[in-house]
Amino acid sequence: MSAVPRSEKPTGGRFRRMIDRLSTSQEDLQAAELQQDAQAAGCTRICDCADRQVVTVTGTLRTVTLRPRAGVPALEAELFDGSAPLDVVWLGRRSIVGIEPGRMLIASGRVSMSHGRRVLFNPKYELRPLGQE
Repeated sequence: MSAVPRSEKPTGGRFRRMIDRLSTSQEDLQAAELQQDAQAAGCTRICDCADRQVVTVTGTLRTVTLRPRAGVPALEAELFDGSAPLDVVWLGRRSIVGIEPGRMLIASGRVSMSHGRRVLFNPKYELRPLGQE
């Protein structure tokens, strides 16, 4: 008969989950929440998006900047869903009402890779209501 050493006791009780949650950073908690939102909306996680794949993704806009591309105005935004960032670019646009940092949206289109980053050009998009953020 052998005894199970104390170091091999199963962990994961209610107390352990509470300690894990308290010791997790705010960014990690927000990332986990964003991933749950993406899954609930039936969207593809950004980290799972492959080059040239048609996808529907959702997340929060982290940054929005005006950055000309080849002399043409381009509105660029970084969308984050908790798994990875995605650059969303609207060519020929200087601004779009509602496209601002902190806003949640759903975007659809074909993903391309540019300088090692995922990019969605001129996506079809839907702004999420402000009360759901």
